[in-house]
Amino acid sequence: MKVPTVALAALLFVIPTTQQVEPVADDPRVKDALNLLDVWFDAQQAYHNIPGISAAVVYDQELLWSRGFGYADVARKIEATPTTIYSICSISKLFTSVSVMQLRDLGRLRLDDPVSDHLPWFDIENTYPEAPPVTIQGLLTHSSGLPRESDYPYWTDPFDFPTHDQIVQRIAHQSTLYPADRIFQYSNLGLTLAGEIVARESHNPYGDYVRENILQPLGMDDTSPEIPVEHRGGRFAQGYSATRRGGERREVEFFQARGIAPAAGFASTVEDLAKFASWQFRLLETGKTEVLEANTLREMHRVHWVNPDWKTMWGLGFSVSRSNDKTFVGHGGSCPGFRSNLRIQTDDKIATIAMANAGGVNPTRFTQRAYEIVAPAIKAARENPEGGKTVDQQLLEFVGTYDGYPWGGEEQVIPWEGGLAVIGLPTDNPLEALSKLKHIAGNTFRRIRDDESLAEEITFELGPNGEVLRMKQHSNYSERIR
Repeated sequence: MKVPTVALAALLFVIPTTQQVEPVADDPRVKDALNLLDVWFDAQQAYHNIPGISAAVVYDQELLWSRGFGYADVARKIEATPTTIYSICSISKLFTSVSVMQLRDLGRLRLDDPVSDHLPWFDIENTYPEAPPVTIQGLLTHSSGLPRESDYPYWTDPFDFPTHDQIVQRIAHQSTLYPADRIFQYSNLGLTLAGEIVARESHNPYGDYVRENILQPLGMDDTSPEIPVEHRGGRFAQGYSATRRGGERREVEFFQARGIAPAAGFASTVEDLAKFASWQFRLLETGKTEVLEANTLREMHRVHWVNPDWKTMWGLGFSVSRSNDKTFVGHGGSCPGFRSNLRIQTDDKIATIAMANAGGVNPTRFTQRAYEIVAPAIKAARENPEGGKTVDQQLLEFVGTYDGYPWGGEEQVIPWEGGLAVIGLPTDNPLEALSKLKHIAGNTFRRIRDDESLAEEITFELGPNGEVLRMKQHSNYSERIR
């Protein structure tokens, strides 16, 4: 029988309160950081010929920043916004994994259960009969030994994804790639099977289960377990290929993941994934139950698989990584015409999200850089709320974009730490490319070196009406273009 929603209510729908946190968005340091995100993402979209990017930054329960850059659809001139819907592909696996853990907590399954106990049709040929059976935990940690895909060419144009029946029919003709629990092999087939287990053990279609028990309780109204065909040509972004040799990007045909949906079928927005991140911060803070038990989420975030080289780590559904002594959890997504990344740092309660409607884009670089820019500002705002400095309004007339031709793209003058700074664009590391300026007098500044000593003079030349015309450095000029 179908697991009724009322039976799940005690587990899923307890809405806790959390400690009130003063907003940080108005702190001058945070404002400077978010302005730098505006500048950097805008340049990344333009200089790397990315049709559209949407991005967001979350601090705890506060959506600090969300923006769109470029176009969701170039031909139709539909602008990318924070509510543009993208294919999020493998981020889908997080929702499948949460569903599995919900059913585990209800006693409907165990992680060490063999998959064949729940899916009688799972009769894949076992290449290593002496190895342990393929288990549900193996599916969630990509250590099952299964091949990467169901045996169909769905990643090849025209992206004809198999149905449930086709997956079931083909599984008997496939074989395990490695012994279970021995080798990490990322597997869309594995998470597809996890979704099949969710459907079978909840007696509910997979998509209906996820909507009723995850998406609706979290208010994720713009997220769906399959790409919404009704938004095609509108809010759903047109996908584009990676850049071809001639520099062009081709439109990618619309697709739906059908039977592979639990692994790669979801569509969402950056603001909906922000809700998903805030829920996790809230749950970990309160230790209560909302959609999932808090300790179950902690269990999912912990490392359950690590390769011998320590370069690949996986929780239960969540990718786990380390950078600068910080642990991040989340997931990336890559589907035809789309790239996305959700990056969560639970100690700092900061999540960064990026989605692009083009192949060949590295969204992890976007989310990592966004964290590096915003996290120090948030930390400073929380530890010393009165310590932020607002830039003198008279200096704002110099803020703008200056032509870097022929040596670079452009130079952007921005407010920074109560003064101004200049950053060369494009750059893959905006903080390293940033040079702070000290105001000397009038329209004259000096560049501040890393050791805080003063370097060369920088002046701004004004026109007859007082408008800023160009920036002068080493007797050379950069014309103001915006």
